[in-house]
Amino acid sequence: MLTGCKRTDLAAAKRELVRLLYTQGWQRQRVIDLFTVIDWMLTLPKLQEQQVWQDIEQIERKADMKYVTSVERLAIERGRAKGMADGRIEGKLETLSRLLTRRFGPLPDWATAQLKTATAEHLDLWADRVLDAASLTDIFGGH
Repeated sequence: MLTGCKRTDLAAAKRELVRLLYTQGWQRQRVIDLFTVIDWMLTLPKLQEQQVWQDIEQIERKADMKYVTSVERLAIERGRAKGMADGRIEGKLETLSRLLTRRFGPLPDWATAQLKTATAEHLDLWADRVLDAASLTDIFGGH
């Protein structure tokens, strides 16, 4: 990662590096591979990243070569969003399991099974009940 640079300088550098990739006449996959490294090294705030993407789309149109299509970018964004959502559910599940085990002791199989198949909404509801519940059945509403 580059340090000591202003974000505006990094955005300009990223934009210029992409422009230069197009001038080399390389195959699409080589451009993608190099851009992946550039993208990792020059991480920008979301708003600046969106502006750079708009600039890259203009560069793509001029060069008549798309290395990452808007559909591919959308798929990547959706994949990231799903991964983040899955990670949040996993974190909620782990935290709730720890709280329940600490409060009520080792969890019976039925409780573990309910936790593993729970939605984020169920996990939130059950977490809200942890402090006031007298038993696991109070938390899960029966099993």
